Amino acid sequence: MKTVRIAPNNPVFDLPVIVAIEEGLFARAGLDVSFSASYADREKDSAEKPILTRLKEMQFETGSADSYNVCEWASIDRLERGTRGGAIAALRAAVAAQAILTFDDTLQSPRDMADVPVVVQELTGSHYTTIQMLESAIGAAHVTIENGGLPQMRYAGLKSGAYRAVTVMEPFISLGLKEGAHIVAASFYRGGEVVAPDLSPEERKAYYDAENAAVDLINANFYKYAHHVAAHAKGALKPSELLRAFVRYKHVDYYDPALFTRAYDWMKARGLSDGTSEHAALVVG
Repeated sequence: MKTVRIAPNNPVFDLPVIVAIEEGLFARAGLDVSFSASYADREKDSAEKPILTRLKEMQFETGSADSYNVCEWASIDRLERGTRGGAIAALRAAVAAQAILTFDDTLQSPRDMADVPVVVQELTGSHYTTIQMLESAIGAAHVTIENGGLPQMRYAGLKSGAYRAVTVMEPFISLGLKEGAHIVAASFYRGGEVVAPDLSPEERKAYYDAENAAVDLINANFYKYAHHVAAHAKGALKPSELLRAFVRYKHVDYYDPALFTRAYDWMKARGLSDGTSEHAALVVG
């Protein structure tokens, strides 16, 4: 069996992989798939860590992991910054929302967010989607971003009053709404499946076929598996309280070079890539 090690992302994004392992779908496809580290290991990451020393990026760069998923823009960024090489083989199965949450009644719509700091994890989906949610409403000069680390850290800061507004994904959107916060803006997005250069097209296909079968199981009975996502809230949210509105799952889509070009041009226009990487135009698998 081909061994494939996956560096963990947040459970909401990893759910199809978790289910495919749990239900034996990868094994039936002739693949020995497991996570290269635990979620507890991942939660040791801090806001101050350089990008490529964060757990999933470091494990991929050093060869401890063969794949991981991250937002579309970050998948481009990591391959551009990294030295190992690889490809964005597909758009991931999770179609999730990032939402700007607040307890502040004076913040009700994106137009209220001019010069108001929004706490994100730098150069991840929360960062990129916050720019996209606010830029057209208040202008790029008035979008204020602060780095606050992993989503549970951002939500804890919001709840304590240390932060006025944060951008988070599930389960923290559902948790925030349960605890009295409200949404200022939300945006759905996909992510990129970053894979090592030594995974063959046949192995990639077997992997994604199994992941797609897991998507079908999730969509047939979401709450059978919702505990994996709710667990990220450390007991503050029951699986039955996880809302269906802010995440959905579909079969992976292979990454269209035209889509890559639009994303990459958007990043370059905002100084999120200097566009000088020799392999930047070659990251699409």
